[in-house]
Amino acid sequence: MARRLLLGTLLLALAGSALAQEVRLYRAGDAVDPSEVAAILAQPSSAAPAMKMRSIRLLDDAPSAQAAPAVAAVAAVQGAAVQQVAAAAVASDTAERPVQRPRVSALSLPVQFAFDSADILPSARHQLDALAEGIRMLPAIQAVVIEGHTDAVGSELYNEQLSQRRAYAVKRYLVASHGIDPARLRAVGMGEYAPLPGRDPYAAENRRVQFRGE
Repeated sequence: MARRLLLGTLLLALAGSALAQEVRLYRAGDAVDPSEVAAILAQPSSAAPAMKMRSIRLLDDAPSAQAAPAVAAVAAVQGAAVQQVAAAAVASDTAERPVQRPRVSALSLPVQFAFDSADILPSARHQLDALAEGIRMLPAIQAVVIEGHTDAVGSELYNEQLSQRRAYAVKRYLVASHGIDPARLRAVGMGEYAPLPGRDPYAAENRRVQFRGE
């Protein structure tokens, strides 16, 4: 159990903040747009959007016993006024600012492999070819992380090793078939530790390869 917790923590740290952000999920047969790939991978996933915060601080001096009733009445009026001002400020601020959705910082492909293997099936190559085209549209210094993921079927160690092998297989394909500099690609095996949000960890769709900028 201790090993599982420690390894899970390390793998999640490697995945970075992309786990907390939106992922563009492609399904089998979906056409992959290289321009969309480039737009998603161009921004490092560790860059967090700026947050604007508004706060109101109230300073309260303790009233004397004789003045307590009068001060309490004034405080009640002032408190109501402050609440109205605060509500108006929040409403105005909300109206001025559009609602910000988490930005898409990673994309996921259902890369098909041979059973119990890291051999990429021909059916997966079309999407990987489009992905490679998108990577080639990026600046030459832009690095990309390749994350192998599995479902929760099987042992933890087996899934860790299999996901690592498959991530490296995708890296080798991108290098050998499309001439992408291997120094730009980092392969990471995530095993079963990062299922898709809201999905059953045992669901087949968790068997995927995920890509993000670094």
